[in-house]
Amino acid sequence: MDLTIKSEANVAFMIEQIKERLNVVAAQSIKPDHFDINKYEDLVDMYDVVINKRHFSIREIEALCDELRQLKK
Repeated sequence: MDLTIKSEANVAFMIEQIKERLNVVAAQSIKPDHFDINKYEDLVDMYDVVINKRHFSIREIEALCDELRQLKK
């Protein structure tokens, strides 16, 4: 997957990967079409952080979920 290309498919991929890594309880409520393609670079940055980190504290998960909320349309 080439994440340098801004696309809805890449947004969907990153959102699904983030949800899986964070093991979000309400993951069903986080849908790729809720995210603004204009904030693509911010989403890529978040994806990189989430994918490259092995473990998350509760506070880190909360902060990342808050960030996801801010990236929604």
